[in-house]
Amino acid sequence: MGEMRERMLRGELYIAEDLDNAAEFGRVQELLAGFNGSAPAAWDERDALLRRMLRYVGAGVVVRPPFFCEYGAVSIGERTFINVDAVMLDVMPITIGAACQIATRVQLLTATHPVDPEPRRIGWEYGRAITIADNVWLGGGVIVCPGVSIGESTVVGAGAVVTRDLPAGVVAAGVPARVLRAIGEQDRVEVPRGSG
Repeated sequence: MGEMRERMLRGELYIAEDLDNAAEFGRVQELLAGFNGSAPAAWDERDALLRRMLRYVGAGVVVRPPFFCEYGAVSIGERTFINVDAVMLDVMPITIGAACQIATRVQLLTATHPVDPEPRRIGWEYGRAITIADNVWLGGGVIVCPGVSIGESTVVGAGAVVTRDLPAGVVAAGVPARVLRAIGEQDRVEVPRGSG
């Protein structure tokens, strides 16, 4: 494995022009092309491609095309639903828990760059892992920034930009996202009998 790929995987500064990075990127992009170009009813084909492309895909996961990632460093827990146009820049791992709802055009971005202009000009970059706990709902167009963790059962409103960790069991929204309130009794919904 090349030095720059090793540096990337450790979360250190790296330059993306690395033969091993290019090979893994190419492998994943070929699989993505098949995934995104598949027929609408080709659920089994897409599922098989996801399992070859990503680190982990749990049972009952649905990812609707088009879907975009870079290196396949994504893990998705059981029964999670990811709607169309999800973008996952995964230079570091992205871990999504079970039973999550990821709405359209959500962006999970682990890649970042130095604020210092000189290393950035040369091409140095780095990444920070993203972790999303079980039963999280990210509304349409949410952007999750590098290094963020979102706690279990939290809801993030559409269009929010999550720049800091969010605790479990809250509703958050805004740019930057901030906690609006805890999820509580006012949010309870009676589920029809026999529906699980």
